Parts: sequence; C-alpha cells; structure tokens
Amino acid sequence: MNNSKNNYLPFLLLFIQPIFMASNLIVARGGVEYVPPISLAFWRWTAVFLILLPFTYSSLKKNFKFVKQEYKRIFFIGSMGCGVCGAFPFLAGQTTTVTNMGIIYSSSPIFIILISSIFFKEKINFLRIVGLVSCLVGVFAIIIKGDLSLLISLKFTIGDLWMLASAIGWALYSIYLFYWKTNLKIFDRFTLIAFFGVVSLFPFYLIEEIFFVKTIFNEDFFIWVLFAAISPGIIAFTLYTMAQKKLGASITGFTLYIFTVYSAIYGVLFFKEQLEYYHYLGTALVFGGVYLVKKKNKYEKKT
Repeated sequence: MNNSKNNYLPFLLLFIQPIFMASNLIVARGGVEYVPPISLAFWRWTAVFLILLPFTYSSLKKNFKFVKQEYKRIFFIGSMGCGVCGAFPFLAGQTTTVTNMGIIYSSSPIFIILISSIFFKEKINFLRIVGLVSCLVGVFAIIIKGDLSLLISLKFTIGDLWMLASAIGWALYSIYLFYWKTNLKIFDRFTLIAFFGVVSLFPFYLIEEIFFVKTIFNEDFFIWVLFAAISPGIIAFTLYTMAQKKLGASITGFTLYIFTVYSAIYGVLFFKEQLEYYHYLGTALVFGGVYLVKKKNKYEKKT
C-alpha cells in the first residue's frame, strides 16, 4: 500500500507543480507593466538567491569542494533555467501573442524527448508517443479555440523566436538537471542555480537599464518581484526537481501541457476570460495524455 502511494506521489506532482509554474503568466501579463522584462527576471532570481542563502549557506560552505567540481555545469543550468527561460518569455510578450507563445512553449517536451532519445539513449515507447500526441492535440484545441482556421492564419514575429529559444532552453535545463548527477542537496544546488542565473542576466540587465528603460524601485516593483520569486520561482522549481528525480526528464516535461490548462483557468479567474467547450475537451486530452505517458508499456521491464 505504501509503495503504491509512493509511486503515485511523483505523478501527482505533475498536476500540482504547474499550479505555481502557471502563475508566471500572471507576472508576464501584469508585472511587466511595472517592471522592465530583463529587470524583472534579474531581480526575481536575485530575490530567490537571497531568500535561500541563509538556509543553505552552512551546507554550501561544508560542501564547497563539490561546488568547485560542479560550478561549470550549474552555471549552464542556471543560464538556461533562470536566464533564457526567465527573461525570454517576458521579451516575447512584447511582440507576439499569447496564442503563439502557448503553441511554441508547449513544444519544449518534444525537444526534451528528442534530445534525451538522441544523446542519452532514453527509450520512447508506444504509449508515450500516443500520450504526447494527445497532449499536443489538447493544447492546440485550447489555443486555437477549437477553430482550425485560427491555426492557418497565425503569423510569426521576432517574439516567436524568443519563445522558441525559451522552449529549447527549458528542454536543456530539464535534461541536464536530470542527467548531470550532483553531490549537493536540492536546495543547495537550487541556490547556486539562482546565483548563476543572476550572473548570466547581469550584463543584459545593465544594457536594458542604460540604453532602454530604467527600473523604478517602488511598492509595485517589490510586490511583483517577490511574487515571481516565490510562486513560479522557489515553489515551482523545487516541485519540478522533485518530480524529475522520480519520473525522469521526458515525463516531467509534460508539466508544460498541464501548465497550458492551468493558464486558461488563470485567464478566467484573473483576466475575466470565458471557459468554452474546447477548454474542457483540451483539458481531458491533456490529462489523458499525461496518464498514458506515466503508464508502463507491457513490453517495458518493470523497475
């Protein structure tokens, strides 16, 4: 009985984690009105680092030899997860539509599966392929509102390229977070990921401040930065790492499809958007697809 519960707990994380991850949409639509995009990403991860450091400093100091061994890898992970995925969606939102962003970002699990299969020899079984297709159909049903003519009429901009880079960045973050084994504890490594994410963002933050728009440090700034740091930052990234340790990079990547469903819910709750039949259809296809991905193929070896 306990083993059964332990097996399904990581599976439940696939549905819990996107609740917090999708709150990044609230930041993307609301926060950038008060804080410039690169600045928001930079100070968000600075806040994450400063919040975590008091709790992890002693452990990091004690295990500093591992930090020296792994810092190059952690810098890469931080650059992808906090730099590319932290700033690019905010930049994309300035020149592209939410529809296009949703379609392009939902391609990340495909990149995860392809890269994992090609470079890390991860097996792809039939049920996982069916689940992937089901999730894609579900996401597209929501994004195009059940109307295929909307898909045909889509136009792509420079913002779409920012979003594509973000989708690939998240795939690389997910894969190497899983395959690069570490001697550090989850929160110790997460502290360093946030730190190196800040380092990677710093030059671009300076460019934005000097040549484009300056940050106004007022009450709105602190509210949005702290919210972004805690909900789609600390909580979402921690739950994602926990799920990945149990389920692997490919399966955990399917949180992005569930993320799309929760984004629609947030649209109703916070932006007065209406739920239509295609939201329910898409949700059923996404959740069913995730179940198929988790379900073992009868030809797979039991672990």
